[in-house]
Amino acid sequence: MPLVRALIALAPQRWATAPAAIALQGRVALGDEIGAVFGAQLILVLIGERPGLSSPDSLGAYLTFAPRVGRTDAERNCVSNIRPEGLRVEAAARRIDWIAAAGVARGVTGVGVKDESAGFSAYVRTGGPEALGSADRKRFADQLDRLRAKQGKG
Repeated sequence: MPLVRALIALAPQRWATAPAAIALQGRVALGDEIGAVFGAQLILVLIGERPGLSSPDSLGAYLTFAPRVGRTDAERNCVSNIRPEGLRVEAAARRIDWIAAAGVARGVTGVGVKDESAGFSAYVRTGGPEALGSADRKRFADQLDRLRAKQGKG
């Protein structure tokens, strides 16, 4: 699957050894049960859109920190419209990976994690604060330092 390959290429330490489960006709909440069984810190559930919708080739990605039965949608982040005519795989992988890293660092997903991956990705790509407005510079520099320290690249 292209998205999984892109995630592994982007951050192999986070994605390459993650266990996988496949379910037919599954729903997002199934990830809560599976994550609880695996004892997962964070779970990523990928769901294809139903046939008959305007974009049947679209994929949705749902991230939940500390999955367990009873989690609500407010406790998840969703990256949607992943498809060639929507959010491309590489951009989706960067967004998903950023949310995963931020969720683990903050100990929460959902409404507790605002998707700031676009600014963070620009910061990482250019290697410096010139990609950001002055209000974001310190926040993203601190965030990058925390993520590098967690990955042992400090």
